[in-house]
Amino acid sequence: MAQVPKKKIAVKKAGRPAGQIQLDVTCSRQFTSWLQEQNLSLAFTTYQAGKVFFIGSTNDGKVTVFNRNFQRVMGLCCPSPGTLWMSTLYQLWRLEDTLEPGQTSGPYDRLYVPQVSYITGDVDAHDIAIDEKGVPIFVNTMFSCLARPSVSRSFAPVWKPPFISRLAAEDRCHLNGLAMDGFEPAYVTAIATTDVHGGWREHRRDGGVVIDVRTNDIVCEGLSMPHSPRLHNGELYVLNSGEGYFGKVDRKSGTFEPIAFVPGYARGMGFFGDFAIVGLSLCRENRTFSGLNLDDALDEKKVQARAGLQVIDLRTGDSVHFLELKGDVRELYDVVAIPNTRAPSAVGFLTDEIRRSISIQPVQGIHPAPKKVEVGKSLAARSKDKEIEKKPLDSQDGN
Repeated sequence: MAQVPKKKIAVKKAGRPAGQIQLDVTCSRQFTSWLQEQNLSLAFTTYQAGKVFFIGSTNDGKVTVFNRNFQRVMGLCCPSPGTLWMSTLYQLWRLEDTLEPGQTSGPYDRLYVPQVSYITGDVDAHDIAIDEKGVPIFVNTMFSCLARPSVSRSFAPVWKPPFISRLAAEDRCHLNGLAMDGFEPAYVTAIATTDVHGGWREHRRDGGVVIDVRTNDIVCEGLSMPHSPRLHNGELYVLNSGEGYFGKVDRKSGTFEPIAFVPGYARGMGFFGDFAIVGLSLCRENRTFSGLNLDDALDEKKVQARAGLQVIDLRTGDSVHFLELKGDVRELYDVVAIPNTRAPSAVGFLTDEIRRSISIQPVQGIHPAPKKVEVGKSLAARSKDKEIEKKPLDSQDGN
């Protein structure tokens, strides 16, 4: 088993000054080799610790673990290797890789810098994705809808489940996950089909649904705390978090088909080729996470819940690689794969580094300044001057 030494990592928790957390990162023996073979890096968020983590590898086969602080960071989207979108406590962030092709920043081959932000207010934004125009669409959990950012308001609602009677800041069904079909919202997950303030909490064991955004049809029900629906190679995958299973939805029969048991509360799922990368969290000791069938499944399999990442081979259903976190990071929310990347990094806001991160947009050419025009000359006089300039020198005097 490969192991990364324990590290103290700065973290800013809600209501507390920046401090230190203890984190011990371990991974399976072939995890780093797999990343290198795929030319792949991973990123995941933890709103519990307020951090985004980047997992990569060095040329000599060691795991790189890089992190930055973002308050209550949840949804994560990677529309291209050079761009990341995140949903945080009251903002949506766009980060851009500012390194030129072939350029590095120390051992890192990508440096993501915050470039654009939309202020949404604390709407408990969960999953985030990008439409055909590059505009984010996100799950507005507090108002039970899908929404886009607005230049004049906190958000612009674009869809709500048919059982939600009106938009209200009441988290009525705990809408949380979003699956895109290309650039179009296709499916969402909700913990229940309730239409009252926090009503979903009474249906955590079997009230979960997957809804087709385009038709308003419920395509799968009876799930337990479902999260992270994703379309990949024509299949609709989802995490049945309260049961502890990664699986897919048979959209003809409306049934959930388990593929692999995952030892933890599953949230966050990315894909690369024939592999799914699933995020795992420890089970909370509160009413939201307790009393689920996941507890019995863990006892039956004689395993404790883990926090970290699990890589599943879609061809066999086997869990082929893992990365485990021990210490103060207990919960993950979202996971993405970053292709064509060996070791990513990012710039945050807790140091002066953001002040020095200045990059210039590539341009085709800089246009020359316009010619100076004498003030006070009429348009007719200026036109006459231009006509004179066009005449041959030997004909200007008429002799």
